[in-house]
Amino acid sequence: MADKTVILEEIKKVMVELFELDPDEITPEAKLYEDLDLDSIDAVDLVVKLQNFTGKKIKPEEFKTVRTVSHVVDAVADLLD
Repeated sequence: MADKTVILEEIKKVMVELFELDPDEITPEAKLYEDLDLDSIDAVDLVVKLQNFTGKKIKPEEFKTVRTVSHVVDAVADLLD
């Protein structure tokens, strides 16, 4: 089982780098589209970066239901299991 704390930190790092977000805004409860103001293109960029982290191919449809940072963490954890 992948450590979700480590995954969250990696996701924060990627989101700060890609989208110039304030790390304090990237909480597990933060909504990607409403709170963090990401759009579908941003989501694709995030998936590409996370593929580098996981070393696994991520299908964009696997991320269609992802709405919060916590959902992203769970999806990445599932890939790493």
